[in-house]
Amino acid sequence: MNSQDSSFVLQRQLLLQFGDRLRRLRKARKLSTVEMAKRVGISRTTLSAVEAGDPAPSIGTYLRVMAELGIGADLALLAGDVINPAPADSAAARSLRSAPQVQVRVYTDNTRHNTQDLQSLVLHEEAVKYVRSHPLVLREAKQTLDTWLGSGNQRSTVLWLEWKDILEQGKWSKALGRTRHAQELRQASPLTPVLPTAERMRILGEISKLKKGIVLGKESAP
Repeated sequence: MNSQDSSFVLQRQLLLQFGDRLRRLRKARKLSTVEMAKRVGISRTTLSAVEAGDPAPSIGTYLRVMAELGIGADLALLAGDVINPAPADSAAARSLRSAPQVQVRVYTDNTRHNTQDLQSLVLHEEAVKYVRSHPLVLREAKQTLDTWLGSGNQRSTVLWLEWKDILEQGKWSKALGRTRHAQELRQASPLTPVLPTAERMRILGEISKLKKGIVLGKESAP
């Protein structure tokens, strides 16, 4: 397996794309979120999380949504080998030809600002994790926010005041969604500067690789 398979940024991109696919399938079947949630036996909030590619819902929840949308059989690609190895005593096993390989290229769609949105989301998810494990750095974010509020910039004041509540109450989910408002909050965020430079550069490096396309699957033999 390609070493890039372990990339956190790549994992998030795959989940986001999967959530988008589930949402498109639901809409193609002309199912409302209320009806879909009822059929699956989950809340609308949980369904929204699934369609947003949120890693919080269990794999079982994702599978129930997949089954309702008629793509539950797709799990076979994960549950079993895509290509079974040939029996040891068969002609295929004795062949000098290279074994068949399956590869998938994953990338972001730069034409729709997907890369920028993904970068912003991942930076904030990691910043929230960092703040939770290093509570003292939260003071730094609050000081930054106070400086901004004192600058007199009326354009972003409403978002900054909302950030003040987020930082005080720990309402991180407000800024980690895929809604337009969550994106606006991330654009006016005092949170990501608290990330260590090395961590921020690691994420930006993974985003850069994803823009070019990352190949998943068994690497070709030298």
